Amino acid sequence: MRFNELDLSNELLRAVDELGFEEMTEIQAKSIPLLLEGRDVIGRSNTGTGKTAAFGIPAVESITDLDRGTVRVLVLCPTRELALQANEEMRKFAKYKHGVKTSAVYGGASMEKQIHELKRGANIVVGTPGRVMDHIRRKTLKLGELRTIILDEADEMLNMGFREDIEEILTNVPEDRQTVLFSATMPPEILALTEKYQREPVQVAIKSTQRTVESVEQFYFEVAMGRKTDALKLLLAAYSPASAMVFCNTKVMVDQLTEELVKAGFRAAGLHGDMKQIQRTQVMNSFKNKTTAILIATDVAARGIDVSGVDAVFNYDLPQDNEYYIHRIGRTGRAGKSGTAYTLISGRRQLFDLKAVEKFIHAEIREMPLPDKADILSLKKETMIRDISSADADHIAYDILDRLASVGVSAKEAAARLLTARLRAETASLPELDSARPLKKGKRSGAKTVKVDINIGRSHRIAPNFILGALVDATGMSGKDFGKIDIFDEHTTVEIPEAEKEYILESANPMKINGHKVEVKLWNGVSYKDKPQRRPERNLPDRRRRAYGDRKKSEVFSDYIPDRKKRSKKRH
Repeated sequence: MRFNELDLSNELLRAVDELGFEEMTEIQAKSIPLLLEGRDVIGRSNTGTGKTAAFGIPAVESITDLDRGTVRVLVLCPTRELALQANEEMRKFAKYKHGVKTSAVYGGASMEKQIHELKRGANIVVGTPGRVMDHIRRKTLKLGELRTIILDEADEMLNMGFREDIEEILTNVPEDRQTVLFSATMPPEILALTEKYQREPVQVAIKSTQRTVESVEQFYFEVAMGRKTDALKLLLAAYSPASAMVFCNTKVMVDQLTEELVKAGFRAAGLHGDMKQIQRTQVMNSFKNKTTAILIATDVAARGIDVSGVDAVFNYDLPQDNEYYIHRIGRTGRAGKSGTAYTLISGRRQLFDLKAVEKFIHAEIREMPLPDKADILSLKKETMIRDISSADADHIAYDILDRLASVGVSAKEAAARLLTARLRAETASLPELDSARPLKKGKRSGAKTVKVDINIGRSHRIAPNFILGALVDATGMSGKDFGKIDIFDEHTTVEIPEAEKEYILESANPMKINGHKVEVKLWNGVSYKDKPQRRPERNLPDRRRRAYGDRKKSEVFSDYIPDRKKRSKKRH
């Protein structure tokens, strides 16, 4: 269905056409006619399906000249970013419709400035629940003549603890109103809200899970523990996305990863909830105008970000909720364009979690090998050939070449030197990474292994399962990631994948095994001088007796009297 088939004003159709909107998305086609009729609607739709326009266009169309200076529409959003985005979208829809004034109110910004804007006569207000309540208490936001209230990302607002604010707002607006709710999921709390505050709502649901991901190619890479940052650098260097989003689960990880990428020469910036509003606005503006190519964010901070032209999404961490995976990859592949999503996986547990995501979204996430330096050089070479083939040259360049020729440097040699310098600059800091396959019977599929040495052995009553259990607990890796374990009298060697050696050494120091604090280091290939097995039984078997040569039994057992005393004391 096309927008010009709707009963919309010419001013609104002009704005919609200018924005390049022609065909409606499924959620728009199902929701807009109902909202224009004034019906209460429950819309189930994920990020990236066009729901801002689904409620924004009817909201703008509902404003008439009689509504000047009176708040007629209130939109509640979970985050300031989403509130700003929705407000900006509705301003675009209202570009040619006189009398429509929108205002965004949210925490972390000047209250005085927002009060001034509200006093100028906003009739559409978009805001976060907490700041809306602040304005209601101050009587700077009056909702006595409200006609429509819209809850966007309702499930996220409940997750963030806004239920009390939402219910208080809903009980303090006119009963004779239109109540609209959009949510990615429909938990019992959402259904309770709809039952209590909506009147004969019409449910609009789309197969958003499949629609969101069908235009996105999805891949994953198995990466050695502790090497995800290096893997991400390789991927960014290989694919060179003009605009990319990287998702982390924690604010600390966002800060650390941003710092690492900036040091490596990438145009990256971080975004999370602990940043001041002015910082967040600066980051978003730099990302929108392409000054920043890589935006690193948490899920909550990224809600509401609607930036066109995101080439790729990288899941540095797997999301803690499968729904978030859909929200993340929905940032790319929008508006009929294709997109790409990459996920970094370390260890068997994360691989199992990824398979659960794959089942949830009903789409394949294909494994790919990490590119190495040779792959990246090959890709860079092709990019250079393409760029140079389509580039223009002016007289200044030819003048430089003539002058170089006069000193014995041909045009071919000059070009080769420049290309070499550029390739070195773009690849010099790239890390070396090995594959991250689990060990199988002490061997690894094409990857190298090394051994670590642990200063504990048989004399400490250690068994292989003690060693393996401690390493798995310290590193978070799977038992299959470790190879052969050799226990000697005073030390133990364990075969590990070379790619994970630095991570394992860092994670396992300090570490305790069976109550003993141990040191783990790379094995130098030299074993300690092993002592004979001690504490023989009273009746020595022939093979034990032979091991002690011609010594008398009394001499042999005299060596072990202290140990026998110790054991007898322990029993008492």
